[in-house]
Amino acid sequence: MILRTFGWSFAVTVIALVGAFLLGGPTVFALVLILCVLEISLSFDNAVVNATILERMNPFWQKMFLTVGILIAVFGMRLVFPLLLVGITASLGPIEAIRLAIEGGSIDEPGTYAYLLHEAHPAIAAYGGMFLMMLFLDFIFESREHTWLSWLERPLARIGKLDQLSVVVATLALTAAAYWLAEDPGTVMISGALGIVTYLLVNGLGSLFEAEAVVAAADETLHAEQEKSGGASIVGVGGKAAFFLFLYLEVLDASFSFDGVIGAFAITQNIFIVAVGLGVGAMYIRSITVYLVRQGTLDDYVYLEHGAHWAIGALATILLVTIQYEVHEIITGLIGVGFIGAALISSLLRNRKSGGDGDDHPEPALPTTANVRTS
Repeated sequence: MILRTFGWSFAVTVIALVGAFLLGGPTVFALVLILCVLEISLSFDNAVVNATILERMNPFWQKMFLTVGILIAVFGMRLVFPLLLVGITASLGPIEAIRLAIEGGSIDEPGTYAYLLHEAHPAIAAYGGMFLMMLFLDFIFESREHTWLSWLERPLARIGKLDQLSVVVATLALTAAAYWLAEDPGTVMISGALGIVTYLLVNGLGSLFEAEAVVAAADETLHAEQEKSGGASIVGVGGKAAFFLFLYLEVLDASFSFDGVIGAFAITQNIFIVAVGLGVGAMYIRSITVYLVRQGTLDDYVYLEHGAHWAIGALATILLVTIQYEVHEIITGLIGVGFIGAALISSLLRNRKSGGDGDDHPEPALPTTANVRTS
């Protein structure tokens, strides 16, 4: 199971590290290894959230996530996307942006690729921060069968009955960040608003087509599977629904990659070393996601999803703070790992207490305004 799931990740790691050593020596080898660890530590909560979405997709789209999705994650988000950001924010053509990236240069030297990317950070942080903030708020404002931090999650679920509360809270947070933290409030407001709009659009389309797909296919597919297996079966969505869920996963990955890409340039200014190191890390995130789905880990450890979303909320807040202040990537990574670790321990204690039967007397579900959500 481990080899089948992580086989490609192991193989790419060996190729990347051997290539780094042969082409750049021990220094480049160490940089690639450090960047890989950085990406994994910053994005483990991403894998947990990805798994909650991926397990609802049919096998074909799960395979698409592992093939096309990896190409988009490695080359698109870790190589091409930073080039586009520099080109747009600095009003450079694609050729000039590539030239600057190849030339390298210090992050403290005006005019270099790393410097321009760093200068674009407030807009990047506002966009990614708002996308992740919406994901977090939609989760905590929705009633759930199980609650982790019950003293906090249950009251939040109750007030979450107010329609579009997550949009209101996210907009207030964006306004506060732009007013108190941004040198250019207008840019931050526009970028953050685009992050909110992107989330609402992709999330809404995914929910719409997923609902249609489930309603259209449930009777026929479920009946056929039950006759074949003699029991209940989960219908994995496909078609337009799976496409928008796939798109949602890629936008989510982009939001998670922002802090990693920016932080990577504090380690090295070579965009190709950054792309290789973060790309290898991104492959492990994909493999961890699939492992969680195939092992049914989220069903066995019910608080993992909660811990991941609280980590996302922390990351969204940190991104907004970094509009003005520097926050070291180690702190960001430790916070995410801390939430995941605490949720895992809580899940283990719950399973031991309930004898593995999963009966922890959850609070009855509260009525919600949406039947299907991608989060």
